[in-house]
Amino acid sequence: MRPAPALLAALLALPGCSTFERLSRVGRAPDMSPVTDPTRDPAWRPVSMPTPAPLDPPPLANSLWRPGSRTFLRDQRAAQVGDLITILVSIQDQAQLQNRTQRARDGTDTMGIPQFFGLQTRWFPPPANVSSLVQTNGNQTSDGDGTLRRNETVTLRLAATVTQVLPTGNLVVAGKQEVRVNAELRELAVQGVIRPQDIASDNTIRHDRLAEARIAYGGRGTLSDLQQPRLGQQILDIVLPF
Repeated sequence: MRPAPALLAALLALPGCSTFERLSRVGRAPDMSPVTDPTRDPAWRPVSMPTPAPLDPPPLANSLWRPGSRTFLRDQRAAQVGDLITILVSIQDQAQLQNRTQRARDGTDTMGIPQFFGLQTRWFPPPANVSSLVQTNGNQTSDGDGTLRRNETVTLRLAATVTQVLPTGNLVVAGKQEVRVNAELRELAVQGVIRPQDIASDNTIRHDRLAEARIAYGGRGTLSDLQQPRLGQQILDIVLPF
């Protein structure tokens, strides 16, 4: 009987941090995060990707032009750790799926031992009908109908920082943007791996050129709190089997 109070105390402590945080900002807008180094985040991990064998650089024969350069004097695109690059996020996804499944099955099985070397009269009493010892009937019917419709549109521009240069020359980028309007704070975070060849001359790159892309768009504030179900309801949805 002792674990009951401990379990109750643990359940009450779950929403504690979130509740105190919300109470601390009653009457004012959410605080914006300070500008920090992405690699200082405890959750940040260096990216490891497959790399080919190293190749010797080709001879330039006293040429002033560098391979991959967009300008004669200096390449303005991001190429080193700490350089900035603008990521263009333009997501327009539409999907519509409809499935219909119908199934019906009807079966009847009968088994008996009318004659078995005359021994059936010894195994069963005289009133038993050995010609129909076992008889089963089965009937199954299932009908399923599902429809899925999705329409998403997100158009944003975000400046990210090069956090790592892989041995292949690809760049690992990470960026975060926060916009506060009244009491609502909108957050946009982008991470991924890009090729220097895909960077446009104006130092921009489309989001569909990011490998292992991680794009998150959300927010926190009064409206976000109202749209979220209560913590007790979320716990019950996970725990209750019905």
